[in-house]
Parts: sequence; C-alpha cells; structure tokens
Amino acid sequence: MTSQKIEKINAKIASARTRLTEQQSKLRDLEREKIRLENVRIVEIVRGEKISDAELNALMQSIRSRAEPDPEQEITTQEDLRDAIIEK
Repeated sequence: MTSQKIEKINAKIASARTRLTEQQSKLRDLEREKIRLENVRIVEIVRGEKISDAELNALMQSIRSRAEPDPEQEITTQEDLRDAIIEK
C-alpha cells in the first residue's frame, strides 16, 4: 500500500518536472523573442534618424560619459542630437 503511494508520488514528481522543464524552455524562447524584437525596434529608430556612423558613435560615447541625463536638454530632432553631440 505505502509502496504504491510512493510510486504515485514519484510519477507526479516526474510529471511536474517535465512540465516545469517545458515551461522554462517556453520562457527562455519568449525572452529571446522579446529581445530580438526590441533590437529590431532599436535599429528601426536609429535608421529612421539617418545619422552617420560617426554621429551615432559620438552620441553613444556621450551617453556613456554622462553620470545622469540632463533633464533640461530634450533631444527631439536630429538638430538637437547634433547640438548635444557638439556640446560634449
């Protein structure tokens, strides 16, 4: 009797582990897909601004060098972007 109960519990444990592994795999796939779509969106935005590689590089260096963003300086146009790069 006890042996049968243990076997049933072992079967439930195995089943739960299988479902857990499947869900973890689905979660990893969804996270990868989310990152892929975010990257596509970032590329679309950058390409939409039609800035040169040098300007993009300067902007990224500017962003990395700032401890905190300046809330007074809002970048909304390509000209604002160039001004921000030149100021640095």
